[in-house]
Amino acid sequence: MKKIFGYARVSAKDQNEARQTEALKKMNVPVKNIYLDKLSGRNFNRPKYQKLRQRLDENSLLYLKSLDRLGRNYREILEEWRYITRVKGADIVVIDMPLLDTRRGKDLLGSFLSDVVLQVLSFVAENERDSIRQRQAEGIAAARKRGVRFGRPPKPLPEGFLAERAKWRRGEATLKKAAQNCGMALSTFYAKAKAGALDFQ
Repeated sequence: MKKIFGYARVSAKDQNEARQTEALKKMNVPVKNIYLDKLSGRNFNRPKYQKLRQRLDENSLLYLKSLDRLGRNYREILEEWRYITRVKGADIVVIDMPLLDTRRGKDLLGSFLSDVVLQVLSFVAENERDSIRQRQAEGIAAARKRGVRFGRPPKPLPEGFLAERAKWRRGEATLKKAAQNCGMALSTFYAKAKAGALDFQ
């Protein structure tokens, strides 16, 4: 009798894992054997996943809702898949992709086909993420060309900044004194003064 486990992952604490956990329960995974991480999938340094990994052995069956819940880097996914199935001897089933079910085709051909499908799917998934990042970068670059500013808007300059800046530039006040009169840290006053007052109005 195989021990049944499930693994679910969401990338952030405010994301809902219900869709994944419900799918795992439908596969008869006991609630106590569902491991959930609320972390990015960029690597496998996730506390719940590492606990699950330690429990897996040749009598284990691991369910995943989808392949990308295991991870995001396709090379690491392949390595982890092979570790679980070949070193640990456990079986893996990807619910959304019936072809990825290691209980089928235990012979050499079955393992080969599973590996090919896994590599293709992982490669496509990573390429799609790269395309999304590329489109985002292009969108940001285009927005910057249009004058869109990203990040926090700069704090307004304190009253009297321009006058104190002028005094400092004419040598009528020390940098320290000008900064104090504006209620600013010396380094902040200097950076703003050197950058040009018009940039911060």
